[in-house]
Amino acid sequence: MTALFIIVVVLLAIGLLYWLFMSSYSQIFGAYPWRVKTGERVIALTFDDGPNEPYTSELLQFLNSKGVKATFFQVGKCVERYPATTKKIIKSGHVVGNHSLSHEFHKFFQSLDFDEEIVKNQAIIKKYTGKTPALFRPPWLLRQPLVLRRIHHYGLQPVSGEFCHSLEVLRIDPKKIAKAAIKKAKPGAIIIFHDGIDGKGGDRQQTIDAAKIVVNQLIKDGYSFVTVDKLLGVPAYQK
Repeated sequence: MTALFIIVVVLLAIGLLYWLFMSSYSQIFGAYPWRVKTGERVIALTFDDGPNEPYTSELLQFLNSKGVKATFFQVGKCVERYPATTKKIIKSGHVVGNHSLSHEFHKFFQSLDFDEEIVKNQAIIKKYTGKTPALFRPPWLLRQPLVLRRIHHYGLQPVSGEFCHSLEVLRIDPKKIAKAAIKKAKPGAIIIFHDGIDGKGGDRQQTIDAAKIVVNQLIKDGYSFVTVDKLLGVPAYQK
């Protein structure tokens, strides 16, 4: 058995594990919507890992100026950092979903830690907005079996989606991000951008600039924009 063969086998195994547990499209552990079938030219734009200033507010101002509604999957610790931003998002008619308390990878492999990640963020968002999310997107789209069971236990709708560009989080050229996102913009698509990164903030100007290009182009192409709950036909918030 040659070293090259071993390397190829290892890489294939890693690729398979990634597809099963973290890809946009895997449904192996249960329904995890990443797109809906529709003939309408409608798309759901989503933004993860915020709020993160000043980038989230710049994005919000742009979206509002275009009459575009989006879904923001937010990290609890970031909401505590910028509660006024989360309030503005909801006041403007956008939707806020749960994206965990801390966005820490190791906490999604222990049931008590994972429950805390869900429950505490639910409480934080409700504290500052008066609304309890009904949508949940795990960080990195991680979907090991326990994750989906606990999501459903708390009455939450899991949401996947397609990343606008595989390297978007690395702050590459906005035009490259936008070009990739526009290619993925099919009727019923859920597109993922990041207005923060791992709940730690950071410079997201490239993403904001890319999102502006995408919105302007898709409007020209005849698309309209809806929040994820509208696209999936589910509630945005729990009663």
